[in-house]
Amino acid sequence: MPITVALHQRRSVRSAFLEFALLSMAMLLGASGAGVGTLGAQAPEPMASTRGNTSPSPAGTKAGKPTAQQSGKKKAAAPSAKPSQTTAPLQPAKAAGALGPHSGDRHLAYKGTGSDLDSLWPPAMPAALPGSILPAKRVIAFYGNPRSKRMGILGEFEPAEMLRKLDQEVAEWNTLDPQHPVQPALHLIAVVAASDEGFDGKFRNRMDSTLIEQVYGWAKSRNAIMFIDVQVGLSTLQAELPLLERFLKRADVHLGIDPEFSMKDGNRPGKKIGTYDAVDVNYASRYLAQLVDKYKLPPKMLVIHRFTKKGVTNADKITLDPKVQIVMHMDGFGAPWLKRDSFYSYIKKEPVQFAGWKQFTKAKNDKPTTPREQILRLWPQPLYIQIQ
Repeated sequence: MPITVALHQRRSVRSAFLEFALLSMAMLLGASGAGVGTLGAQAPEPMASTRGNTSPSPAGTKAGKPTAQQSGKKKAAAPSAKPSQTTAPLQPAKAAGALGPHSGDRHLAYKGTGSDLDSLWPPAMPAALPGSILPAKRVIAFYGNPRSKRMGILGEFEPAEMLRKLDQEVAEWNTLDPQHPVQPALHLIAVVAASDEGFDGKFRNRMDSTLIEQVYGWAKSRNAIMFIDVQVGLSTLQAELPLLERFLKRADVHLGIDPEFSMKDGNRPGKKIGTYDAVDVNYASRYLAQLVDKYKLPPKMLVIHRFTKKGVTNADKITLDPKVQIVMHMDGFGAPWLKRDSFYSYIKKEPVQFAGWKQFTKAKNDKPTTPREQILRLWPQPLYIQIQ
């Protein structure tokens, strides 16, 4: 029998630990951003501190020649400097890169603003195998669950209207960056973290196959791929992923994992922010690679939603495999500068393979929404854009 969905309300759950997140993360990060919150609405991650660089002080002018020695006579006037000895006009100092609300076009998340991190990208990675989506294309994914209007755009509108909006978003991105043709996608939360313990005490609900097939059908109608997203609660990837093999073995179905709802400390989801380690990411990657081998598939994509810096520990130990393309996704919300701070702090600083960016459709979450043109200025340039 299908498992009954008990979708939790993302905003109400998040408000309970807002103050905890603000206090604890502000102590841990010198300049952190914001992260995307529990399903549908967002809970803020501590705001990044403003870290601008001040301009250097103007250089002083050269002193004149010394006056004549006193000899009982009047002092000789200091001779005028010859034209060849005059000081050259000062050139205005080039503005340094910055973080924070006043960074503007100088933000260090952008390319060419003075960040030494620019040279880290692209990181060393296996050559793309035939059938790989990245880096040739950009994925534009509508995220959510059809059984909740508050989880994201995938369930906010009726299917026909949602797909029309997807078509429009794809067209906008194709116009802005024709060098990366868009691969449309629907990103379904198929295992949903819950506030109640459920039948086995794991605080997650598994969507039934009927719903997953329904969303898959919508994706096929637009030549889109589908992502199956997993919020394990008190369960594990080892327990959840094998149950999804019948979908993941399809060439056009990929995987997303959400550290925020991986509650390794035993807390229920929403009480604290969860985490994955490189060990967990490597397990998911190996599992997908095995499916590629077993079913003779093109490479899979694995998206990790990184809500906070501590949401993924030991990122430098994530192992790359040519059969799996890993996207570290900046899962944040807020003002554009704040999201760029987050992107800089735990995407740009910790290269894995490819980068992603979260966009919201409502001003209450992104204040205001980051313009697409500004997203294209980021370095690394996000090749996975999630619309919620």
